[in-house]
Amino acid sequence: MAAASQIPEVVLGSSAGPKSMPVLAFGTAADNLQPDALKTAVIEAIKLGYRHFDTASIYGSEQTLGDAIKEALELGLVDSRDKLFITSKLWSNDAHPDLVLPALKKSLQNLQLEYLDLYLIHWPISGKPGKLVDPLVDLMPMDFKGVWAAMEESQRLGLTKSIGVSNFSSKKIETLLSFASIPPSVNQVEMSPFWQQKKLRDFCKANGIVVIAFSPLGAIGSSWGTNHVLESKVLQDIAEARGKTIAQVCIRWVYQVGATLAVKSYNKERLKQNLLVFDWDLSEDDLAKINQIPQKKMMLKENLVSADGSSPYKSVEELWDGEI
Repeated sequence: MAAASQIPEVVLGSSAGPKSMPVLAFGTAADNLQPDALKTAVIEAIKLGYRHFDTASIYGSEQTLGDAIKEALELGLVDSRDKLFITSKLWSNDAHPDLVLPALKKSLQNLQLEYLDLYLIHWPISGKPGKLVDPLVDLMPMDFKGVWAAMEESQRLGLTKSIGVSNFSSKKIETLLSFASIPPSVNQVEMSPFWQQKKLRDFCKANGIVVIAFSPLGAIGSSWGTNHVLESKVLQDIAEARGKTIAQVCIRWVYQVGATLAVKSYNKERLKQNLLVFDWDLSEDDLAKINQIPQKKMMLKENLVSADGSSPYKSVEELWDGEI
């Protein structure tokens, strides 16, 4: 059985001084949430040594994750809440200065927690205040300054230890940094051997921002995912040569190039395999082969853009500031 200490950690800036974040998170996003399966998988993951769990208000998984954490604590699988690292996200309907704190408090209520370890702005766009919906309708420009000030306030109040963003381009982070008192500690973005995000990674590294990769295995099984990653001949050859799975090669690659990641699996065997990536290296040759993989972004989010003025972004190029 893997011990929690086998998952390396990175240090984030936080309200209580530096905060360690496990580099491998268990992701809870799903097109069709199955609460019982998720709860069982979270408890299994904790037994295996996972300590970082990633959710979001829009996923609908906060409540189930909260129940699983409560049970794990009651069973003594972890000594205390502070041994876990819990991330959640602010959905666009709540991305308004006066709604940030109420939204965070609602997430805490769902999770049955007193604080989050990390709270992220899910997308750089706002939706009509009210019911959380996905896909979004009634899109509007985000008041970045006002929303970020409320995020900073939530950290100062101790409702979250650290704050950050998700799906932000280098340019959008640059804008945020121009007025932030507390800089974002994290940017969670799509990243895999098929979408390597080198420019964004370099930018984040230069600014002390940790990158968390979502869908590092291609989000197979989701509505927008692809099986290109797990069926890649290049990755298959590297995996076979090393006696590893393709998933292990992908996870190791993300970690080795300096990012962290959230991976979703409800399968006990795969959960176990995904942990076994920290005691071996990909060679320079492996890395060079992976660098040659043609790049293609999966999640373009066309539904957030509109040329007719109903979105603040006229095109996907504008949404991602050319990082596509």
